[in-house]
Amino acid sequence: MIELENMLPLSNLTSFTFPVFFLTGIPGLEIYHAWISIPFCCLYAIAISGNGMILLVIITESSLHEPMYYFLSMLSFTDLGLCLSTLVTMLGIFWFNAREISFDAYIGQMFFIHGFTFMESSVLLAMAFDRFIAICNPLRYATILTNSRIIKVGFAIVIRGTTALVPLLLLLKHLSFCHSRILHHSYCFHPDVMKLSCTDTKINSAFGLTIVISTAGLDSILILLSYVLIIHSVLSIASPEERKKAFGTCVSHVSAVAIFYIPMISLSLVHRFGKHAPPLVHTLIANVYLLIPPVMNPIIYSVKTKQIRKAMLKVFLSKLT
Repeated sequence: MIELENMLPLSNLTSFTFPVFFLTGIPGLEIYHAWISIPFCCLYAIAISGNGMILLVIITESSLHEPMYYFLSMLSFTDLGLCLSTLVTMLGIFWFNAREISFDAYIGQMFFIHGFTFMESSVLLAMAFDRFIAICNPLRYATILTNSRIIKVGFAIVIRGTTALVPLLLLLKHLSFCHSRILHHSYCFHPDVMKLSCTDTKINSAFGLTIVISTAGLDSILILLSYVLIIHSVLSIASPEERKKAFGTCVSHVSAVAIFYIPMISLSLVHRFGKHAPPLVHTLIANVYLLIPPVMNPIIYSVKTKQIRKAMLKVFLSKLT
């Protein structure tokens, strides 16, 4: 890293409007990037094929045209968006050592990464509401979650996930960068670029924190509240078998919530309080944050949801015949 900074021309070490940044692969393991790319390629392949398959079976199988599966298709769509947003830069670093990225390209990738992250948080909240209605008010399930309302929810999720980022990106445009241009991740992350600015970033930090709290933070609280109400409703059921069946319908969603929020919280804590942690720790948590949910969600729902398994088997058999 020191050699790279020394090689930068003098014009790059002074503040100007459109700087160039350098992404980082796995610190200390640069000579093994070609080998490290193999498991990453496998993870990307699993995530893209798994989420693509879930979207395909939900679209083509009429028996899956229900609110629960519509929300699952939204989850798969956001997971695909997250994968494709980081695929080019991450594999470009591992295969070709293509670390250089312009400021505009950085902002573009950051918009998609954070946008799909906020959208996934909103989808998980919508899925929690779906489980709440299905368990606590099953007789009105079909009348509450109509197709038109689900479409409106989908549009609201997209608008909420994108419009919140526009002011944040505009604020980044006014920052100056006069120090190191070396980032700590293989993709564009908002707190990462702010650390390199030589201007005051208090407004950016405060606005970024406000957006996170008002989106993912608020969603997590509402998801927790929905499950408190679900547990209260299920415990009032007399039959143990009915309790087990009701809780069984929530296992996949609870798992999806856990694998989404735990890495997100871990990455935020490392960025804010782990300044002295080894760079490898930051990199591993950052990669887990973006890759594990898209990889695990299709597996979880394929294993735990009987209807999804049947639909996938039907698609495979139809391809073979």
